[in-house]
Amino acid sequence: MQTPAGKQCPYFFGDYHRGRNLERCRLLDDHGLDWQPQLCFNCEVPEIRKANACEHQRLKPRIERPMLIGKARVRVDAYCSQCECAVDEPRVGCGQCHPLPTVFVVGPDSPLGSDD
Repeated sequence: MQTPAGKQCPYFFGDYHRGRNLERCRLLDDHGLDWQPQLCFNCEVPEIRKANACEHQRLKPRIERPMLIGKARVRVDAYCSQCECAVDEPRVGCGQCHPLPTVFVVGPDSPLGSDD
């Protein structure tokens, strides 16, 4: 569903049926954090889910409030439930769940890697 920031996010929920105006973020709600529409403008979750749709990756959000003049932002920590490890770059993943097939690896023995 489309967020107030105009991004597609699988965690955003909006109910506008028959005059209702209920909006919420299920990711923040599941972790006991308060959601505000302004958080969607700087949230990195839609880009993470667009780049990596691994079903084993779990996102744990936190709301960071920089010094006095900064706006609150949503930041996430990622964890892989299959290999049970922390994910350093959520957009890429852990690197163990979905390895690249050998057909895409260019090496010295492959026809793409030879200088003939």
